[in-house]
Amino acid sequence: MRYAHIVGWGKALPQRIMTNDDLARIVDTSDAWIRERTGIVERRIAGPHETTATLAIAAAKEALEVAGLSGHQVDLIIVATATPEHIFPSTASLVQDALGADHAGAFDLNAACSGFVYALSMGADAIKAGSAETVLVIGAETLSRIVNWSDRSTCVLFGDGAGAVVLQAREQPGGVMATLLRSDGSGAELLILPAGGSKMPITPEALAQNLHTIKMNGREVYRFASRILDRAAREVIQKAGWNPEQVDLFVPHQANLRIIESAARALNIPMDKVFCNIQSYGNTSAASIPIALAEAAATGRLRPGDRVVMVGFGGGLTWAAAAVQWSEPRAFHRKGRTWRQLGYSLAGLRSRARRLLRHVEDRIFGSLDPALSNGKSSTPANRPRPQEQSTTSEQKR
Repeated sequence: MRYAHIVGWGKALPQRIMTNDDLARIVDTSDAWIRERTGIVERRIAGPHETTATLAIAAAKEALEVAGLSGHQVDLIIVATATPEHIFPSTASLVQDALGADHAGAFDLNAACSGFVYALSMGADAIKAGSAETVLVIGAETLSRIVNWSDRSTCVLFGDGAGAVVLQAREQPGGVMATLLRSDGSGAELLILPAGGSKMPITPEALAQNLHTIKMNGREVYRFASRILDRAAREVIQKAGWNPEQVDLFVPHQANLRIIESAARALNIPMDKVFCNIQSYGNTSAASIPIALAEAAATGRLRPGDRVVMVGFGGGLTWAAAAVQWSEPRAFHRKGRTWRQLGYSLAGLRSRARRLLRHVEDRIFGSLDPALSNGKSSTPANRPRPQEQSTTSEQKR
């Protein structure tokens, strides 16, 4: 039997820190008000040259470094995000190109704040099914780009960042032991980005009403999260064949400290077994759990053999949980690191060379379809268009 083990982890955070006091200068709020209601003290905000893709790539490289692997060894890349680089192409494809992951498939997944656990489940299933040996799972967000900075009910909550893990097939039991994926679309309007999709394209009217920014019914979302967090945790713990007392570390989505504390009490898990970093980063949506995992591993809160439970919840409404037995990382080799860095440089050169080759081919050969190369219709002048052809046939009859 194949098991999907987490063998690498990493995170990437923007340089800019925005404190509660900074926010109080631009919106009617205060440090005390934010701390009391959310537990957040500061958050990271992406700069002009930081995007969902750049953060995802940085986190991925760190995770691959811990795993001692190169992009060339990755079979599948999944990026969980609600703030992709573009609607298409996928952010995952940009990550694949930057890592030189020649043999990897790549796609984005949007389950809002539950996205990382959804992606982890998909990656583990690919390994268990035998369709992949190594899967890179990333949660990356730049929520600051879709926040209404005049709405204090939402702008105080969110931050930017990325986290990543590497899943690898192993024969020994461990790794991702159980997952749980759920949704309730009847609550879709409770946490939503109204404009920008097929129902409501971006228009001047939509922009004027700030419909391109996050809208949230905070009271209802709080009730939903309070109910679902411990319920999902219990269900996945039971599915893994554990009991709550056996859990070594609980890593919930970092949305609100009061929700996390309430879930810990319901599960009878002491807070010293709960990982919280919401005070430093706020709610980073799909990035929050992988960032927390990377920090927990780096600070010694996670050790090989530990039983870890993670639960995400958010827009959709969606929720997801995973029970993971933490794995032993591979031995670090400095020589290998040098080769991996060289590989990333070569990947950049290869990408530029391919773009240049496409440009040269287009100049020499043009498009196979004349309509695409000269902007004119490929229908010969003496041939009736479809509508004209239909009319002519009717006249003949």
